[in-house]
Amino acid sequence: MPDDGVVAIAPPTNPFRCPPGPYERASLIAHYLKAHKPRAKVLILDSKESFSKDLLFRRAWKQLYGDRVEWHGIFDFGRVIAVKPKEKVLVTETREFRVDVANVIPPQQAPRIAQDTGLADATGWCPIDPVTFESRLQPGIHVLGDASIAGAMPKSAFSANAQGKVCAMQVARLLNGEEPIRTKLDNVCYSLVAPDYGISVAGVYRQGDDTIEAIENAGGVSPTHASDKFRRSEAGYAQDWYQTITGQVFG
Repeated sequence: MPDDGVVAIAPPTNPFRCPPGPYERASLIAHYLKAHKPRAKVLILDSKESFSKDLLFRRAWKQLYGDRVEWHGIFDFGRVIAVKPKEKVLVTETREFRVDVANVIPPQQAPRIAQDTGLADATGWCPIDPVTFESRLQPGIHVLGDASIAGAMPKSAFSANAQGKVCAMQVARLLNGEEPIRTKLDNVCYSLVAPDYGISVAGVYRQGDDTIEAIENAGGVSPTHASDKFRRSEAGYAQDWYQTITGQVFG
């Protein structure tokens, strides 16, 4: 890639796996470019009007990377509708962008096994009972994590971990002839905007009659005007989590 090149990322519409993922990726690419190709930039062509932790990300981009990160949302005609690989061009509804590296993330759905076994509905995802995670389409099969339609819970590894524990408890109760019990679930997600700059979001959820609902005022995001020390501490949590699940040290 030339020293003044463009790295483009095109995130999909909701829902998709790891909602902050494309924006953390953009951040760490920008961190690399700042050090090694300071005339290059990251271009985000988004299919949405907002995204997870967007105010925190965009504030941090401005602070850390200046104009090296450029974001266009759906109202700014940022949605990619076509790709011209040979020309290295991404096409939106009103413009064409020539780029050097492109990461176009297509719309997502539950995996093929869910489609082939009748677990997914017309949305491409799997409707479930919010208490037991049992499929609403195929009785006796329980679906959790990314593939499930889990209401307000995001499609994150933390969510899947929490859902797995609750689902196992409910299956054990059903096998023992006991009624399922309603409980709470949670999700916490740390993202790196730079190796020493972290941000987070947390949520707590209840199992309602028809869906999993967010409990109002039980979660939230990092403070907008947090200190550098606070950002470094959240970066540490993010890197500890990465090391825990991968066995590798970030960097």
